[in-house]
Amino acid sequence: MSWFVLVLSGVLEAAWATALGKSEGFSRLGPSVVFFSALAASMAGLAYAMRGLPVGTAYAVWVGIGAVLTVVYAMATGGEPLSVVKVLFLLMIVAGVVGLKLSH
Repeated sequence: MSWFVLVLSGVLEAAWATALGKSEGFSRLGPSVVFFSALAASMAGLAYAMRGLPVGTAYAVWVGIGAVLTVVYAMATGGEPLSVVKVLFLLMIVAGVVGLKLSH
């Protein structure tokens, strides 16, 4: 269960990071509400997952999932240019996250 919650929390990290950018310094209500809601849920999930997983592993997986999904979303919506090099490095992050799971 800890791994499932951790992955979901990583997805929520990408949601709050994206919403933070769209909030324009918290001047837009909708993205600001999404930011604070997703941030609270993501942190709560991370805290729950850390009860059953080592702190370093849980944090690295959480950050990795959030970072990859944030960049993929930005590339998919045209907010960030797509390049082969970026995709290669994102795949390296995903490989690292999978490696942490397999080594646990």
